[in-house]
Amino acid sequence: MRTLQYIAAVILVTGISSCQKYLDKAPLDSINTANFFKTESDAVAAINGAYQPLQWPKLYNLRIWTSDIWAGNSIVGAGGGTDGIETQDISNFVTSTDNAAALDIWRGPAPGILRCNLVLKNVPGMNINQNLKNRILGEAYFLRSHYYFILVRLFGDVPLITEPQTPEDNLRPSRAPKAQVYDLIIKDLQQAINLLPDRSAYNGADIGRASKGAAMGMLAKVNLTLGKYTEAVNLCRQVTGLGYALNTNYSDNFNPATKNSSESIFEVQYFGKTSYSFWSNENQASWVSTFTGPRNADFVAGGYGWDQPTTEFVNQYEANDNRKDKTLLYVGGPSFDNKQYQSSYSVTGYNLRKFLVPKSVSPDYDTNPANWPVLRYSDVLLMEAEASCELNNLSDALVPLNKVRQRAGLPALSGLNQADLRERIRKERRMELAFEGQRWFDLIRYDNGQYAASFLKSIGKTNFAPKHLLLPIPQKEIDANPNLTQNAGY
Repeated sequence: MRTLQYIAAVILVTGISSCQKYLDKAPLDSINTANFFKTESDAVAAINGAYQPLQWPKLYNLRIWTSDIWAGNSIVGAGGGTDGIETQDISNFVTSTDNAAALDIWRGPAPGILRCNLVLKNVPGMNINQNLKNRILGEAYFLRSHYYFILVRLFGDVPLITEPQTPEDNLRPSRAPKAQVYDLIIKDLQQAINLLPDRSAYNGADIGRASKGAAMGMLAKVNLTLGKYTEAVNLCRQVTGLGYALNTNYSDNFNPATKNSSESIFEVQYFGKTSYSFWSNENQASWVSTFTGPRNADFVAGGYGWDQPTTEFVNQYEANDNRKDKTLLYVGGPSFDNKQYQSSYSVTGYNLRKFLVPKSVSPDYDTNPANWPVLRYSDVLLMEAEASCELNNLSDALVPLNKVRQRAGLPALSGLNQADLRERIRKERRMELAFEGQRWFDLIRYDNGQYAASFLKSIGKTNFAPKHLLLPIPQKEIDANPNLTQNAGY
């Protein structure tokens, strides 16, 4: 994370700007520590600014979903040659310390962490409605934990900043041990659970904010990552108790007309066209339809041809799995917006259908209003299944697993031993959450990374080595901060 992003809290407070789903842009010359954090609207504006980095290309608008390419579900495709070379290099495990994607992801959470820290420092002392104060603090704890959860899984030890920094502070922090980072993440999520309301408390423009269920679901994922299976099962069941449910139609999870549905636990919010450049952070259009639409096919506005599924991935679908036709474009499959797919549209013969938005909804490349699903209820059900399986409670594991399979049109499983059930759950996660930026995180946590090594080498990724379980610390950051150390092997 760039040291400079912690130098002047005042400057970055003035940067708390439009996340137009939630707030209007404030004049950049009128907010400072002397006149801000006075009113309820100030507090709301501050927490809105803490959400905004989630929307940026450094995180969910590009880098997180391209991690499925690293995980072997797909290839970059796109325009060929050096188009997306940074993603190609990571996915081919020839990553160098000047990789642009690694630099983006290292820097991406920093503004969000700082904005959360500003909220957590200043809002407790404000004379505002207590329920609103609790909610805002809960949102800040949730968001800070999520930014650090991204960082610690991808880089391991990272600088741990819990206060807004000033020029008088140590601006060249060392990396904290990942165990210490996880301690903060867990503490923050527990605070968020205590402070946040249920999602039913939100209406109007507040729909989509972090809720108690989001904090519980994220803490379940953290515990699963750490092998704390009993805690993960209990949290997943608490999420179920809050009333979440699977959508009848799998595609409703990705349709901009059905955003924030009963299956949605947390989504990055977009609303489409704004006056800002498509390439700017302030842009409010999702990139995923524009990037993954078939190239030179006129299926969607844009159509850059990224994220082309591999034959190996496609062959994992079971017969009659209805998710296949909702996830992929392939010859012989259903038409999209009355257009028939041709294998020449991609290198692999396949393109993604899952996130495509027709021109009737998004007429231009920069108008896509679809949200990005960070955590869905099906993910929670599969986490419960996995944790129950690891506890050898096999009958308990089958119940949530078969709920997900039933929605996919697949028969219920039964009579499996622990090893076989473990593999079926892992495969179900791959198919259910395909291309949603979950597969890489799953691969690197299974069997302490051994699963990733075996799988990636089985699909021809022979360059993979244990060092690739983490990204390199960007050399630019080490040059700027000599207290940073490099991950082993880079």
